[in-house]
Amino acid sequence: MTAETARTAETARAAGPGVALVTGAASGIGAAVARRLQAAGWRVAGYDLRPSSTDVSVTGDVTDAVALAAAAAAVTDELGPIRALVTAAGYYEMVPFDQLSLAQWDRMLAVHLGGLAATLRAVLPGMLARRDGRVVAISSELAVGGGDGDAHYAAAKGAILGLVRSLAAEVASQGVLVNSVAPGPTDTPLLEPASPWRAPDYLATLPVGRLASPAEIAETVRFVIEEGSFLVGEIVSVNSGAVI
Repeated sequence: MTAETARTAETARAAGPGVALVTGAASGIGAAVARRLQAAGWRVAGYDLRPSSTDVSVTGDVTDAVALAAAAAAVTDELGPIRALVTAAGYYEMVPFDQLSLAQWDRMLAVHLGGLAATLRAVLPGMLARRDGRVVAISSELAVGGGDGDAHYAAAKGAILGLVRSLAAEVASQGVLVNSVAPGPTDTPLLEPASPWRAPDYLATLPVGRLASPAEIAETVRFVIEEGSFLVGEIVSVNSGAVI
């Protein structure tokens, strides 16, 4: 190893694992992921409708592809190349299918599936150019098991799984690993106090008898990013045993 190579390696170690962009970083699972990655030494940029407690906070809507491209460029300029992407932006609502409006259907797909696609378009080219990247798309156990009153949410989250599997096969040989973490009901503000997912009779159906915590989901995401070099197109289910 030359002296120059040694200095370069030492600089890389001092800089930590790299730069991560987390969408939906202002609250819930996204905020927990941002905190966990920061604790592991990552420099984290957050993209959300609201400011996030990250090294760089960018406000914007994930359905705005132009704003996302500008945000990715700004993060790269300030922190360096984006090595990890976690897409956690989203929302949840229960609506019976026969009461579901076209606007509700379109918005759900636009935020979850469209937001993932727009974020990938902003970040993936740089990862491919460097032949180094990790992508974790947050989906849901409802994408696998479905749910009463959750047709548009489950459809949007299920579409994410199709995109993840297909893209993973396309880019793994180019150094970019794409996977999904699919949480079950998680103890975040997304679930209102009166949510059926918090009801004692539902919790009793779970093998562990409780909701997952955001910190547990965040640790799973960290593992997939940092230790999951063998994971390609996988759907990692962390759902308290709701779907086995």
